[in-house]
Amino acid sequence: MNQLTPKERMKIPRHSMIEQDPAERSRNFSEVNLGYTPELAIEEAQRCLQCPKPTCVAGCPVNIQIKDFITLIAEGDFLGAVKKIKEDNALPAICGRVCPQEEQCEEACVVGKRGEPVAIGYLERFVADYERESGKIDVPEVKVSNGKKVAIVGSGPAGLSCAKDLREKGYEVTVFEALHELGGVLVYGIPEFRLPKEIVRTEIDGLKRMGVKFETDAIIGRVFTVDELMEEEGYDAVFLGVGAGLPWFLGIEGENLNGVYSANEFLTRVNLMKAYQFPEYDSPILDCRNKNVAVFGGGNTAMDAVRTSLRLGAKNAYIVYRRSEKEMPARVEEIKHAKEEGVQFMLLTNPVRLIGDDEGWLKGMELIKMELGEPDESGRRRPIPIEGSNFTVDIDVAVIAIGNGPNPLVTQTTPEIETSRRGTIVVDPETMKTSKKGVFAGGDIVTGGATVILAMGAGRKAAAAIDHYLQNGAW
Repeated sequence: MNQLTPKERMKIPRHSMIEQDPAERSRNFSEVNLGYTPELAIEEAQRCLQCPKPTCVAGCPVNIQIKDFITLIAEGDFLGAVKKIKEDNALPAICGRVCPQEEQCEEACVVGKRGEPVAIGYLERFVADYERESGKIDVPEVKVSNGKKVAIVGSGPAGLSCAKDLREKGYEVTVFEALHELGGVLVYGIPEFRLPKEIVRTEIDGLKRMGVKFETDAIIGRVFTVDELMEEEGYDAVFLGVGAGLPWFLGIEGENLNGVYSANEFLTRVNLMKAYQFPEYDSPILDCRNKNVAVFGGGNTAMDAVRTSLRLGAKNAYIVYRRSEKEMPARVEEIKHAKEEGVQFMLLTNPVRLIGDDEGWLKGMELIKMELGEPDESGRRRPIPIEGSNFTVDIDVAVIAIGNGPNPLVTQTTPEIETSRRGTIVVDPETMKTSKKGVFAGGDIVTGGATVILAMGAGRKAAAAIDHYLQNGAW
């Protein structure tokens, strides 16, 4: 590593990820990105300038020691590199795939100021995959039990991250998951071609080997209330990482027609309930083969849904988005992949109504063209309808992917927990404490829909605060 000068490192081009051919992958559910070879990983790691004060670490919500793990990769110590990552991140194979590194660690990379940043996310994924394939999976060391119990509600990224940190400190940790499979949004919301379920299971197996306990089909607010967890089940603290799983709708005519889905239902049926393998699995989804499918929205969930529809055989797969591509919240890589696969983008376009036949089946959509005005509260330019620009398009299936809000089940059964007007849980941003003693919260239930890594950062912050509270007793 030290044999190369900074100038020589800057001359090494960034290595792209090997990918499946778009024509092939658009009709299968196998992973799109195929990863680095060891040789590519070492050469990419050699691009790192080894800054004395690495700004990339500050750009990471869980503060992975990026410089250190990249040094180990450059030296060929791949297992050492993943062990270094796991000091701060319980889910490296997941984060290496779905985190928006281009807006976080890579955006802060010094190499990126004069060229392409070091491919931090690709390197994280490489070493996590190398470890899994080697069979030599490192399990972080756990301190002797301190006799205190913590309940984690939700097995998504916030809950898993919180569980890992607390277990390392010697707490007895139980994770309660409402669904029949662990992983939360990682398994029901993200398609197989972007995040294989086996990878999620492997990461969770690592937590099980640390001694974290998991209970599925456990809906908190029904099986137990938060009060019952603390008063009857003996938990000393509770962390709420239940996500934001309540879909938003457009509020337009025709949303109740057959053939209209929320993105949550559409993706859950395909990802978690394996509808794409019907009739082998008996949870069907409307037949998309040779049909026209429209997805409303411009985020990662919209890209996941529209690319899934192609894999289910859609003839035409449309993204309908009211702003321009520049304002799209989806990752640049997801937009690129969607275009390569044949998704048709209807930008600066907004739905007015959904059109059905006499039997209540979706047959078309009425749209209106938009233009961009001044920025709104989100910082993006406000879309304004262009009068008289209405037109219709024939469609058979529509998926609404404009965001999600929090499910009120936990807060309805625990009224002492303060919520915002949007229904999210109000917390102290430094400690993730709620208004109820002993209860903490983090992730999408606090922020609304956000990213995996931000949820993990909240889980880690909450774990530190829970430890402080249970060791000192001060609320």
